[in-house]
Amino acid sequence: MSHSRFESIGAYLPSNVVTTEELLSQMKEPPSFDLEKITGVRERRRRDTRPESHEDSFTLAMKAVEDCLSRSQYGPEDIDVIIYTSISRSKHASRMYMEPSFALGISRLIGAKNAIAFDISNACAGMLTGTYILDRMIRSGAARNGIVVSGEAITAIADTAVNEISEKYDRQFASLTVGDSGCAIVLDQAVDENDVIHYIEMMTAAEYSHLCLGMPSGKTQGMAMYTDNRTMHNEDRFLLGTNTQRKFLEARGKTFADENFDYVIHHQFGASAIPWMNAIAERELGTPMPPDLRVIDKYGNTSTTSHFMVLHDQLSQQNLPAGSKLLLIPAASGIVTGFVSTTISSLKV
Repeated sequence: MSHSRFESIGAYLPSNVVTTEELLSQMKEPPSFDLEKITGVRERRRRDTRPESHEDSFTLAMKAVEDCLSRSQYGPEDIDVIIYTSISRSKHASRMYMEPSFALGISRLIGAKNAIAFDISNACAGMLTGTYILDRMIRSGAARNGIVVSGEAITAIADTAVNEISEKYDRQFASLTVGDSGCAIVLDQAVDENDVIHYIEMMTAAEYSHLCLGMPSGKTQGMAMYTDNRTMHNEDRFLLGTNTQRKFLEARGKTFADENFDYVIHHQFGASAIPWMNAIAERELGTPMPPDLRVIDKYGNTSTTSHFMVLHDQLSQQNLPAGSKLLLIPAASGIVTGFVSTTISSLKV
């Protein structure tokens, strides 16, 4: 069975930077909490909302695809699969679409006339779920390559939160951390162990689902996200992925220490949560976790794109030596978790 690899990566970040101080200054009453200290988010990017240059989910995704293909060995006509994976689905400014498929729209615009195109949605684990599906398609021989892409125009929920939050433990608190972005990756068949996705596994335990994204009735006048903050750091949720990985490795006669990961990338939903997750993993796995990479301070929580925004950022700063072995750990409502092991050598920004 063939393995896949990350062949190229692209990203798009809106130029508008909004600091946490600027965001909180819009609240009707001075906040009773220090958002930057609690979450680690110093600033985030906000899409252009001017009528003449409005950036929606589709726009952000298209710009990321173009950036990705600019450094890929493949042209649009060579692409076998396109998978679109975002939570937000805005097009033509603020209009929300479920159909037609955004992946199909992207394939037509870039000229990927031979590509199978479809959309999926799996909360913040969207891009990693798309990677999981495409990896399996390449391993099985059903595809030679493909693009996984997401555009997240999600700061509208921050606008709603600013208008409505009245206390520290408001269920819209997490909405204050989000940022807009687009990201795309090309996967193809691996040729050696220096550039390969060793394994990727995903799992869901729906009993931990406490998130809702939509336009509720009542006082809310815009898009909103509600999070049950009492369960945001529920240990059982993170143990699900950690113990599953341990059992996965044990079945292959290995331990976590045997993997020799150089870095770990968690979902970027809170700077204080990352050390907490690492501590649990070290306790359960009996070995130190590798250094974690993060961008939450300057981009906030970008939802489905967060792992790959970290990867893109580190590559752009040339902080990842060739042959670096990474562990990517998703976390999403559902609850979705899992693990991705990959070694990267030729991926460049």
